[in-house]
Amino acid sequence: MTEPEKKQQLDALEARIAAVKASQAPKPRADEHYSQANIAWRMVVELVAGLGIGFGIGYGLDVLFGTLPWLMVLFTLFGLTAGVQTMMRTAREIEEQKTVSRESGKEQRGQDGD
Repeated sequence: MTEPEKKQQLDALEARIAAVKASQAPKPRADEHYSQANIAWRMVVELVAGLGIGFGIGYGLDVLFGTLPWLMVLFTLFGLTAGVQTMMRTAREIEEQKTVSRESGKEQRGQDGD
């Protein structure tokens, strides 16, 4: 066997191995993706948790310092702000996940020849 023939056989073998690996690659699980209801509940919980934590801290400081209701109102607003920021961060993460999955789907269709 000559050197070019060996190279062609090795290339053909590597192509076959890659094809078998690609066909046996695990498919993404459908239950790993969030449904719209799960996303909505997650955001509601994040907002309510921010409000609750802010209210608790503010009320505790008001009782400690005797300034009822000023710190409670202030920290409740801080908690609302933190909850909204957390909700926005979650929405951004989910949007990035959808973008990545769309792009990987386009790449797969391009490789399949569709």
